[in-house]
Amino acid sequence: MSRYGPQKEAIISAGIDIGTSTTKVVISRFSLMNMAGGTHMPRIEIIDKEVIYRSPIYRTPLLSDTDIDIVSVEQLVNNEYKKAGIESREIKTGAVIITGETATKKNAEEMIHHLSDQAGEFLVATAGPDLEGIIAAKGSGAFQYSQKTGKVIANIDIGGGTANVAVYKSGKLCGTCTLHIGGRLIEFAAGKVKSISPPVKRLLSQKGWSLAEGDNYKEETIKLITNYMADLVARMLDHKLTKEDHVLLLGHEPNWIENIDVIMISGGISECIYKYEDQSNIVAQYDDIGNTLAASLKSNLQLSLWPWIEPDETVRATVLGAGTQTTEISGATIQVNKNDLPLKNLPVFQVRLEQDFSKGIKKLNASVKEALEIYDPQGEGLNFAMYITELPYLSFREIQELGTSIIEAFSKRPKSEQPIVIVLESDYAKVLGQTINLLAPQQNLICIDQIKVENGDYLDIGSVLQTSVVPVVIKTLTFHS
Repeated sequence: MSRYGPQKEAIISAGIDIGTSTTKVVISRFSLMNMAGGTHMPRIEIIDKEVIYRSPIYRTPLLSDTDIDIVSVEQLVNNEYKKAGIESREIKTGAVIITGETATKKNAEEMIHHLSDQAGEFLVATAGPDLEGIIAAKGSGAFQYSQKTGKVIANIDIGGGTANVAVYKSGKLCGTCTLHIGGRLIEFAAGKVKSISPPVKRLLSQKGWSLAEGDNYKEETIKLITNYMADLVARMLDHKLTKEDHVLLLGHEPNWIENIDVIMISGGISECIYKYEDQSNIVAQYDDIGNTLAASLKSNLQLSLWPWIEPDETVRATVLGAGTQTTEISGATIQVNKNDLPLKNLPVFQVRLEQDFSKGIKKLNASVKEALEIYDPQGEGLNFAMYITELPYLSFREIQELGTSIIEAFSKRPKSEQPIVIVLESDYAKVLGQTINLLAPQQNLICIDQIKVENGDYLDIGSVLQTSVVPVVIKTLTFHS
């Protein structure tokens, strides 16, 4: 047993959420333990997740309407690490997520990748409304509620700029949808309208409602807008969006087929409803439509037809999801070149052997060619991870044959010095990796198992931990029912 390293380990995770309105940091501690008996192959699992620090809720620093203040965001994060008594080198996993309207800023991509490189050993940069909804559903407790009850639950995470909806049944994602609905879409100053977001301007024009920047606060018009938003949420949940509603639709229409049993609301607007936070912990203060929108949601007759489940978290749902729910742990029987880790943003290409080794192995050459056409069309040497599934029981001769076929298939890549990245559903990573190392000693290799991904997911693989496993973050950027 000792050759696999220690049986217990604690690692530190960070979640950083840079949203339309607010920026939050959470620090967590994961406890890892070998759950297999002494005579069995080790199986390292996360057995406990403890939040050890929650930052105050800050207003997201901006230089202008189109630029994030990268220096201020980095300073904010560093200050929170100091308060938590944590150094960035201690962070072994977690995610920086950029959410809502902030993801549309000119320097959003630069900021998030810079921060994920600076703020920890293996912090993953994530963005996109679908992913945001999924992470929020895990932080709010909706995902866990669906696991426990088997019910279809829609988590509606409403922040400053967007409402991100993720629907789960029995712990499985059914679909997502995102709307331009949020508290900061109209802001006020000194009793006058300070700003109106472009989607709301289009709605006003479409409806013929009168409201412009510089106008006096008009409660009647504001209520018309927030009531329409609440009605729109109800129609979206019921698959009854109209053509007119598309003015506030961000991306695709609802893509689940199930009927919703219950709903949960998280995000900043949920905090306006439930008031979970100690107000002294909220540094950010706003003069916007947040409270009016919350009141419209609470009083909406169509939304009241669904039972409302109180969230575990309101405004912190996304940051807690990012810090505690994005990490998985590989199997302990893996073969990796430690110098090649961490690896980030590897697209996943799935190859199904369909339990037929002799037929399945013939797919490898064509599969690598297809993956290169999809993920590296310009021949720049962009890497990807091959996910091999539906493997039958393999003999030693077949392991050797599989290793030879993988080496041959991957030899056609523009940059042969890149590591071959293989992800297996079943526990063959160690023996397959050692076989490839013997057959091609010069070839760098990352071969891991006990990870379930999907074609089109993005994979981030961290450095090897003391327990001989690697933290893995799977990012699914688009979802279909």
